[in-house]
Amino acid sequence: MSACVRHPSLRPLLVSPAPFRGAYGGGLSPTSPGPAVSGAPRGSVASVRPGGKVCSAAKPALGPGRRDGDLGRPSSLDGSLKSVGCESTLLIDCISAVRERPPRWSRSCRSSRHSASGETPELRPLEPACIGERSRVSAALVASGIFLNLTSHTWFWNTIQNDFKNGNVDLEGCRRLLEKMQIKFDEDHLKHIFKKTIDKQSGNIISMDDFRAIYRALVHRPEFEELFKAYSTDGKILPDSQLLKFLIKEQFQTEANETTALEIIMKYEPIDEVRKKRQLSFEGFIRYLNSDECSIFKSQHKTVYQDMNQPLCDYFISSSHNTYLIADQLMGPSHLWGYTSALLKGCRCLEIDCWDGTNNEPIVYHGHTLTSKIPFRSVIHVIDKYAFMSSAYPVILSLENHCSPKQQEVMADCLKSILGDKLLTTPIGGAVDMTELPSPEALKFKVLIKNKKVGTIEEGLLRMDAEYGGETEELSDSESESEDDDTDDTLPLQPSRSPTRRRRDHRLSPPPQKKPKVRKGKIALALSDLVVYTKSQKFVSFEHSLQHQQCYENNSIGESAARKLLRSSAKEFISHTTRFITRIYPKGTRMSSSNYNPQEFWNVGCQMVALNFQTPGTQMELQDGKFLDNGGCGYVLKPVFLRDRNTTFTPRNVGGYSKPMSLSIRLISGHQLPPSSISRTNKADPTVQIEIYGVPEDQTRKKSSIVRSNALSPKWNETFSFNIQVPELAMIRFCVQDEISLCNNEFLGQYTLPVMSLNTGYRNIPLISKEGIKLEPASLFIHISYYR
Repeated sequence: MSACVRHPSLRPLLVSPAPFRGAYGGGLSPTSPGPAVSGAPRGSVASVRPGGKVCSAAKPALGPGRRDGDLGRPSSLDGSLKSVGCESTLLIDCISAVRERPPRWSRSCRSSRHSASGETPELRPLEPACIGERSRVSAALVASGIFLNLTSHTWFWNTIQNDFKNGNVDLEGCRRLLEKMQIKFDEDHLKHIFKKTIDKQSGNIISMDDFRAIYRALVHRPEFEELFKAYSTDGKILPDSQLLKFLIKEQFQTEANETTALEIIMKYEPIDEVRKKRQLSFEGFIRYLNSDECSIFKSQHKTVYQDMNQPLCDYFISSSHNTYLIADQLMGPSHLWGYTSALLKGCRCLEIDCWDGTNNEPIVYHGHTLTSKIPFRSVIHVIDKYAFMSSAYPVILSLENHCSPKQQEVMADCLKSILGDKLLTTPIGGAVDMTELPSPEALKFKVLIKNKKVGTIEEGLLRMDAEYGGETEELSDSESESEDDDTDDTLPLQPSRSPTRRRRDHRLSPPPQKKPKVRKGKIALALSDLVVYTKSQKFVSFEHSLQHQQCYENNSIGESAARKLLRSSAKEFISHTTRFITRIYPKGTRMSSSNYNPQEFWNVGCQMVALNFQTPGTQMELQDGKFLDNGGCGYVLKPVFLRDRNTTFTPRNVGGYSKPMSLSIRLISGHQLPPSSISRTNKADPTVQIEIYGVPEDQTRKKSSIVRSNALSPKWNETFSFNIQVPELAMIRFCVQDEISLCNNEFLGQYTLPVMSLNTGYRNIPLISKEGIKLEPASLFIHISYYR
């Protein structure tokens, strides 16, 4: 057999008397000692012979300042290496991976024969006999557990070595390294750890050892390691078979198979050699647990998975109120960003308040206030651009129309010319006699106009065929609806009459049904005829709607009036929403653009529960969480009991519609939580509140203990149990707060989602700011289980 010897510039493996521990998922740290080989004398160079024999060579002398096993920095050797065989060279070559370019065994081998003159060995191609030797040695290495440690170390070293080739690095260099390794970090936490790590004598720079400590503080979590070792056969790797057991037993992925496990390994394992062996190192396991795949939100619900072929009235529809406003209702600015941001969040019903503008150009603003004005034409251009960026399903433009007939015609022309084929102007398939609304699927990529309408759909089609232009029609108050009509919900523009005067007027007035109060308004037929499936109809009563309302006519009801109705006539309210689209809007006294709780109106099946999207808070968090479901498309199918016209369900009497869920949540830990605003470093006293929103019987909240002075890695290990009667309507909110005092908490982050979208098993919860921005990498780590 031809001899294979190592190039003299490569450093031999020094055996450490200490047990071998991998710093990076079982791998060597940059300055950790090498692995001890059984049977080798301490302080010797060890090699593995075929058959498991161990031979040793004399320990070379170390250079100044070097330590036994110091593999952190490549350097020339002092001393010489005794003649060793091919298999010894293999092991040494493994360790040589700490040099700038680690050898690739499969491509070449450093091979030479010493001449009598003692000249430097020549690098030659690997010979066949040597290949066989190396294969056997490789198997021996794997069997001894050394292989993974070496490859882990090689991966880490190869990743960071170039950043340290010119010496130590500063905080910016540390940032670059973490970003290079795709490690997400909070700036406050990184600065604090960096400051604690640096050697005061060396200034604001760190060595490779220091970076290793920072990396471990940010990435390696004891709770992850404990879980990993519970399924790892040797504490270093997780074979695909063990990973599959973890998925089935802990993550409740009963449908998982070998392919599932292999896909996870291929996606998250950063070490090539480990990945090729269909294994997961601790590094890969960390990346898997931190990924979206282990998010609390079901991955199946991140795409459209519900039946989208039911009538429009069978869906909850993401809806915005006064979409043009980005601040308060009195003096705040109107801005096109209101429409852009709402559409990008998946909102499907936008409100446009239209008023006469100069130069015959309609404007959009909150009438009779000091809010700024934007051109109607510009609003439609923005809607045309962004309408279907986040969802393919129909957009409904709810027009609050205060324009003169002349400018209404300009509005109609804008809608048709700008939106083009996107604008729905005729019924699907030409059907005019309809008993139910079309589905979201049938209306994909269409914009619908919600406005007052003259006559029937058929009459409108006839007028369009005859090309009526410049004509108007009068509508009485009883034929149209407006937010201004709900006197309970709008500020009075004039002083109200005295109670005595009102009673006298009431005695003198005839019954409303005999002589209704008439307030006429004109509508341009050109605009009226653009309304097809969403005709605005004034709400009179549930009984009136049942007798007279058509399926394409829908109502807008102010929150105060709607709240009275759901308390006094919940059953009739639900019966109404099974037939007709019902929109709820905030009362006019909410001048700061505050919001009401949308949950109570979802409980009775209201489709369009319109909120002020510009105002953060629990109400908008519920809205955002609700419409995370079904791929964030803006349409969520209502539960069967809110679609059945013969339902007897009410929120306060769920009866036989209850399918209880016993939910158990173990709050394990937090990771890189936002520090308190009053902390000078990275500290907080975090506590977690878990809240359930739904029918009245399900409303509850539970609070964890407080972890003092730890926002980086707080541990709780507390379990909370919930019994939820109607999980189909329930929302769950995780809110992290910093307890500043007994009566004062600071919001740190939250996450809200439907209970039916909860993933089971070990899951991470990403945290979101008040403004709806993801607070990467802040998260909670929990375990969820439930049964029904």
